[in-house]
Amino acid sequence: MRILIDELGGRVGETDLDADDLVEVYRPLRSPWWRINMVSTVDGSATGASGRSGSINNGADKAVFETLRALADAILVGAGTARDEGYGPAEVPIVLVSRRGHVPETLRDAPRGAVLLATTAGAEGLAESRAALGEENVIVTGDEVDLAALRGVLAERGLSSVLSEGGPSLFADLVAADVLDEVCLTVVPQLVGGEHPRIATGPDTATPLRLTTLLEQDGTLLGRWSVERPG
Repeated sequence: MRILIDELGGRVGETDLDADDLVEVYRPLRSPWWRINMVSTVDGSATGASGRSGSINNGADKAVFETLRALADAILVGAGTARDEGYGPAEVPIVLVSRRGHVPETLRDAPRGAVLLATTAGAEGLAESRAALGEENVIVTGDEVDLAALRGVLAERGLSSVLSEGGPSLFADLVAADVLDEVCLTVVPQLVGGEHPRIATGPDTATPLRLTTLLEQDGTLLGRWSVERPG
């Protein structure tokens, strides 16, 4: 893996990056720091033929995926994506986002505190989720999932470096709530055609980004984009 662009560390041209190098390349810029990591084909698909992102990622993407998880205090993911991708417990808490308050089967028996749920006051699965996860691990932000409020709650619990792994609907919600600081995107050298989701699915937006880092390995491009805010 080599560095093509590095506005943050000035390491342009370095090659053969190891795990320690990737940690330095991907360190959060401040605290709190919320970022999302997604993968896409060249023709814009977030999944392959299987309907899962795992069918399009590769070794380079996996290396960055593991680095970002190692740097995170918590992993934020939509409950549907966690279910579809077969999520299990991780080294840091998994924070599920679900308007209906449902916890995927693969996470219901996780140790207390390993899974948090952000949901709504009227969620149909609220009582069941509180019983499964513990009431203190179910965060109700009102009649809707308030991502800005959630950011504050997680920071109060010491979970400041938050990595979202999607899916597309949650990505769009994070943008709409203006809580995202960075987009990490892997573009794999594949074309899949067909009808597949994009990495963000939601209302129209015009959110400017600044490319700060670009890595390359065997045609795979891995970038960091900071969200540009006025002032």
